[in-house]
Parts: sequence; structure tokens; C-alpha cells
Amino acid sequence: MAPRPTAPASANASAAPNASAGRSLRRRVADFQTPLLRDSLTQIATSIGGYLAVCAAMYAAAGISFWIVLALAPLAAGFLVRTFIVQHDCGHGAFFRSRRANDSLGFVCSLLTLAPYASWRRQHAGHHGVWNNLDRRDTGVDIYSTCLTVDEYRALGPWQRRWFRVSRNPLVANLVLPPLVFLLLYRLPFDMPAGWQRERRAVHLTNLALLALYGGIGLTAGFASLALVQLPIMVLASIAGVWLFTVQHRSARTVWAREDEWDAVRASLEATNWLRLPRLLQWFTGNIGLHHVHHLNPRIPNYRLQACHDSIDGLAGVPAMTLGAALRAMFYVLWDEQHRRMVTLRGGLAA
Repeated sequence: MAPRPTAPASANASAAPNASAGRSLRRRVADFQTPLLRDSLTQIATSIGGYLAVCAAMYAAAGISFWIVLALAPLAAGFLVRTFIVQHDCGHGAFFRSRRANDSLGFVCSLLTLAPYASWRRQHAGHHGVWNNLDRRDTGVDIYSTCLTVDEYRALGPWQRRWFRVSRNPLVANLVLPPLVFLLLYRLPFDMPAGWQRERRAVHLTNLALLALYGGIGLTAGFASLALVQLPIMVLASIAGVWLFTVQHRSARTVWAREDEWDAVRASLEATNWLRLPRLLQWFTGNIGLHHVHHLNPRIPNYRLQACHDSIDGLAGVPAMTLGAALRAMFYVLWDEQHRRMVTLRGGLAA
């Protein structure tokens, strides 16, 4: 590996707290990590309940009009994204005080989101330990939360470059791959370490439960209706969810660091984004656009992220990302280590 060049400080460095201020910030943020039972139960009703209600309407309309079913699919997908945020909170032990309650609800959610709860929870915990750490990209990250440095990309062979360009192309990465991940890859524990025996068994258990659930629906409502209702929902929800995750970890202002420089607080403020969405979209996405707050403390329930952000002055300096900037963020896939900035493929070759 080439020696690390000396580079100017990040443009965001002045906004990042020092070690003492960082500890103080994390203590203040921790005040918001206690789940509120009434709010959790309300969110179950408005997320899972809303999803099931729209699905019921779609099945009822399946025998009447194909177009009515498709018109309702985006609404159902929105509720499913919100349900996934509930599953996500359960995986962090943030939705209830009881671990058993979190795990039970997380498993129920996984039957709707198709993301096997136990394995997803463990893999996602790895992400929270290494995100935007250049020296630990071999663990806990995927193509949506990692990058290559400009020098690493230039060192690739022709076919490796071609594959990198194809897999990071926004149309492929954000439209083609997400449905395949949720519908197919999550059914197979192919990428799990050998020691993850419990998680491997949980994937198979989830598949059996899915077979029983959707097989029963197919036998009752008809398998044509099952496909007509569930496939559009899953395609739309997976695309929306993966896009959210991508832009929350990638932008022109995202900062990467080597192990000896990496700090969780600075990484939260400089390497995760605050995606400011219209109020309705923020509701459907469970406030997860406040991703800098979530990374500061993953134990904060999603319904308390906004209050935490609004109450702590130390979070006000994080620039908000607009929808336009979020669309452009998908093109930033390389880290220019010399100039300490994210660049596009074209910018990396020109650097």
C-alpha cells in the first residue's frame, strides 16, 4: 500500500468536537435513548398496522382492477420502509427496554420486510463499529457504505475496474440490486462467517416461516394475487430503503479516516449525513434521515431522533442534505486520500 500522503485538514474538521467535547456530546445524547412504551406501541400500529391495512385493500382490489393494486403499491411500500425502521430499532435494542420484546418484534417485522432479523442485526452491528474507517473496510460494510481510494481504483486491472463501475452505477446499485438482495440473497446465508451458526439457523427458520405465511396467503387469495400485491411493494420498498442507506453514508462532504485517526463522534458528524426530507417522507422513513444522531447513539428510538437533534447545540453544525444533493451523492464512490474528499469516478481519474 502506498504511504499515506500529507493532506490538508477536512473542511468539516472545525465543526468536529475534540475528545472532551465529544464525550460530553455523547452523554447528552444518551438522555434520549430510553424507549417510551406508548410511542413504541403507537408506531407499531401506524407502521405494521398501516402496512397490513393497505395490503388488505390491495388484495381486495386484485380481482377488480390491476391498476388500483399498482396505485396502492407506493403507499404500502412507504409503510413497509417504516416497518423496516422498527425492525432496525429492535436490532439495536432501542424499541423496547426488554431484549426479548425487541427480538420478538424484530422477527415479526422480518416476515414483512424479508430481511432475516438475527443475521441482519449482527451484520448491521458490525457496520456501526467500522463505518468510514479506511483500514477496516473488510468487515461490517457493503457496497453501499464503503468505497475505494483513488489510488486503489487506479491500481485495479481492466476487468476489475469494469466490474466496479457496473456495480456502483446508480441505476444498477439502486434499482436492480436492491430487489435481488431482499428477495433472493437474504434467503441464503452464503456470506456469513462459519462461526455464525445461530444466525445461519435463523435464516432457514425465517425462510420456513415465510413459506408458511405467504404460502397460506397464496392458497387463500391465489398465487397470482400474491405476486401482484407483494412483488411491487417489495421492489419499491427495497429501492427506497437501499437509496436511503446509501445517501446517508455517501456525499461530497463525507470524510473517511485511517484507524489511528478514526473517532466515533467525528465519524458520526463528518461521515454520516443529515438527510432533511419533507415532513411526510420523514414520517414514512422513521426519522432515519437524522443519521448523524443515530450513529452517535444507535440506542435512541427513531421517534426520539428529532427531539435529540433539536435539543443539543452540538448537532446544529451538521449541514443538512437536500433531496437534490442526495440524488447527486450516489455518484461519490471514491475517496481522494490526497485531497481528503469524496469524488466521482470521473473526478478520481482526473485527480
